[in-house]
Amino acid sequence: MNKIIVLILFFVIGNVAVAQELRCSVSVSGQGLKGVNQNVFRTMQKDIYEFVNNRKWTNHTYTYDERIECNIYIRITEQLGVDEFKGSVQVQLKRPIFNSSYKSTVLNIKDKDFHVKYVEFQPLNFDENSSKGSLVNIIAYYAYVILGFDYDTYSPEGGTEYFQKAQAIVNRSQSSIEQGWKSFENERNRYWLVENILNKSYRSYRECIYKYHRTGLDLMAEKTEEGRANIAESLRLMQRVFRTRSNLYITRMFFDAKTDELVQIFSRSFPDEVNRVLAVLNEIDPSNSTKYEKIKESNGF
Repeated sequence: MNKIIVLILFFVIGNVAVAQELRCSVSVSGQGLKGVNQNVFRTMQKDIYEFVNNRKWTNHTYTYDERIECNIYIRITEQLGVDEFKGSVQVQLKRPIFNSSYKSTVLNIKDKDFHVKYVEFQPLNFDENSSKGSLVNIIAYYAYVILGFDYDTYSPEGGTEYFQKAQAIVNRSQSSIEQGWKSFENERNRYWLVENILNKSYRSYRECIYKYHRTGLDLMAEKTEEGRANIAESLRLMQRVFRTRSNLYITRMFFDAKTDELVQIFSRSFPDEVNRVLAVLNEIDPSNSTKYEKIKESNGF
């Protein structure tokens, strides 16, 4: 009996010590396609799930509770051949906030250049030094982007290693016929995401990501006003980036994830703080100015 207990403890402790980094929910849907065997999408979903969640992406040790919560939603809209599909992929990352049950959305990206080849029951293998096909490249790319942003929220530019790995995938994919990897296609694709992040001219963006989460949200449970003030100051860093170049992909990404949260954060604030924050937000994110009006309404002016 004692040997059985020891073995159970060994496996439990072992599993806790070597848990993979990502706790990723994966959904693949092709419901809009008629006359297509839907089983292939269920198999694709299973294969992507296992690829993302069972692979070790870093050299760090995670417990199960420390795993990074994220989501990958794939919608297939076209079948171009027996094993060729097009559609979109949405990637989300959530981060727990210290001393609270709240989880903040760090990323909410929709990539419309999902064009892949997938052979049912063929293993998804990834090699950091060579290109292994469009599906594996896209999923591995976003796995590293998720890691990069998560690490950046805990330490200044802490995710650089993983953004560089994502950029390496971009570089290896320059000869790919699929879109999303090249600079000349558009200014909001996989190429420009990591280019913007690693470009020293926009370093204030990553400083904002760190201060917003680590010295802002993480402080709010115990010191609400101080944490909120730090978030207000972090937005000035985003303003600096905006004034350097107003149409950056990463700026739009930030507000795709944070607009609703910002309204909640400043729904109870001081008049002068509200005025300062609204001046910044309306300058750098005018498309959401109607939402930001709710901040005034919540504060009674």
